[in-house]
Amino acid sequence: MTKKVKNPASKLLIGLAFSCISVILNTGIAYQIALAKSTNPQKCDILAYVTDTDSQGLNVRSGASTNNTILGQIPINETVQVIGAAGDWVQITNASDGFKGTGWVFVPKLGLTTRGYGTNGVHLYASTSQQSRKVGRIPANTPVKLLGCQGDWAQVEYQGVKGWLTREDQCSAALTSCS
Repeated sequence: MTKKVKNPASKLLIGLAFSCISVILNTGIAYQIALAKSTNPQKCDILAYVTDTDSQGLNVRSGASTNNTILGQIPINETVQVIGAAGDWVQITNASDGFKGTGWVFVPKLGLTTRGYGTNGVHLYASTSQQSRKVGRIPANTPVKLLGCQGDWAQVEYQGVKGWLTREDQCSAALTSCS
């Protein structure tokens, strides 16, 4: 059995509450609040390059979601400084060309290349410590998929193996070597 609200002020208040909830849900504000609360952005300090082949360039957004405003674009192969990470998004600044400023990009659109010139390649670690278990070796001068970052460590994937690269094993130049 439902109880009817007889007070006009109560009806108005209930209607206003439902209207506010509808606006929050339909504008994506609820998603942004949930994202802000559910992620604890990691501070990063790495360089990467744009791998997105879209002729318009990689979209830089005002926040870590496709619901956020596009602030600009960065062309393929340009270098960016990654300063933070939240889920599948990274905060970037200092693009070598295109967008100037700070914004967010979808991390699968960025990549790195390994260093290790004149060696048998570089180690891939299980965590952000050179004392952690080595989970693989990547040949020198090999492009890898960027997954995220923590401090100056890059989380990458190579041939299905995921792990962490030290700063000295990362190269952010897409078209030249970092020797």
